[in-house]
This record gives sequence, C-alpha cells and structure tokens, in this order.
Amino acid sequence: MTLTINKMLQLRSAWRNASVCAKQCLALKSQPEHRAFVSTGQRQVNGTFYEFRTYFIQPHLNSAFLKLTNDKIHLRTAHSKLLGYWTVEYGGLNQVFHIWEYDNYAQRASVRAGLAQDPTWTEQYLSKALHMLSSQDNEVTYLVPWSKIQKPPKEGGVYELATFQMKPGGPAVWGRAFQAAVGTHTGSGYAHPVGVFHSEFGQLNQVNVLWWFESADHRAAIRRHSHDDARVVAAVRESSAYLVSQKNKLLFPCGFSPMK
Repeated sequence: MTLTINKMLQLRSAWRNASVCAKQCLALKSQPEHRAFVSTGQRQVNGTFYEFRTYFIQPHLNSAFLKLTNDKIHLRTAHSKLLGYWTVEYGGLNQVFHIWEYDNYAQRASVRAGLAQDPTWTEQYLSKALHMLSSQDNEVTYLVPWSKIQKPPKEGGVYELATFQMKPGGPAVWGRAFQAAVGTHTGSGYAHPVGVFHSEFGQLNQVNVLWWFESADHRAAIRRHSHDDARVVAAVRESSAYLVSQKNKLLFPCGFSPMK
C-alpha cells in the first residue's frame, strides 16, 4: 500500500511540473518578437556597402596632397564610385575623409586588383601621395534599412559626421531608440541627413550619421534651437541610455567631391 501511495505522489508531482513548464512555454510564445531594426533589411539583400577612408596627412604636405588629389582623382574614380571627399575642419587636423560605394566585396576586390595593375594610377598618384601621409584608416559600413543616400538640396554647405558608439548587444537593443532620435531631428526640419551608416568592419556597435548644413553658423543656430525642443530632448534622452560615447567632425567638401 505504501508503494502505491509513493507512486501516486510521484505522478502528481510530475504532472504539476509539466503543467508549470507548459505555462512558461506559452508565456514565452506570447511575448513580442525582438527585431534588429538597424542591422537587418535591405543592406543584406543587395550587398551594397560604403567604405569610409580617413587619411592623416603630414602637416607640411597638406596643400600639396590636396592639389595632387584634385589633379589626379579622375584616375581613381575611373575604377569605382566616389560618394564624397572632404577635408576635416574641426574634430581632427590635417585629415581627409572620403566615402566609396561598392556593390559587394567581390567588386571591391576587383577594383583593388585593377588599381594595382594600373600604371598611370600608381605612377602619377599613388607613388607621390603615399609619402605625404602619416597613416590611413578604413571602415566598412552599411546604410541602415530606414535610411538612403540623400544629396544636399544645394551646393556650398558643410557636413557633420557624427559618430555614436553604442552599448554591446547590437541594434536589437538600441536600434528603435536611435532611429527615433534621428527621425526627430529630421522630421522637425533641423538637419538634412545624407545617410545613416552602421559599422560592419572596424569599431562594432558604431553608427555614423552624415548631416548637411548650409554653413557652420547655420548648424550652430540649429543646435541651439533644437536643444529647446521637447520632442528632440525626449528622443535623445531615450537613445542616450544606450550610448557609450560620441564624437563628431565638421567637414568641408573638396572642389572635386561629387557632393559639394
């Protein structure tokens, strides 16, 4: 009789545990699905990416480098698409920043191979330019799905490259808040976004926003005004909860830059 009671107790305990497990599984299924609002989407479909290149120029050769590049950049753009080429005015001295667009990694590899075998490029530009540089840096970035390249409404302005280092965890954690912060600035008419880029190679969990302004003073006035806007303040406050650090650079487009 004792054995029978023990078995009944064991069966009752097993049934109770199974019921609890089933309820937990149903609760998990009912929870909303978390999606990566920045990293998933069109960029993984068409493969297009943007290479950010930053060259650090020896100070006494800054003018010579810019003149050489102005005269010979056509040799480089014959191989692939240049989005823009800028000098850094604030946020870094003696630097140039340029963005190149590629359809995929195979195309970039083909372009680099073609440049290495182009004697005109290597003799007339590369061999002269390299000794003018102190270092180089590059990053691979994708446009976030909710952004697209938007050329400025007119020529003659300035650009700001704002770089945000976000907390680990990826866009599934901070993507929605960041999109809201950018969208609030854009929707309120405070700035013109050229593009919002998410890092793929380089510093991870990094987002770059390239803004356009009519002038540096125009940017300063907009900043003062937007900081008093409750909508902007609220959106930025929410996004900043996921922020590690940020930095920015004010860029002046070169005369030969497709974006001026």
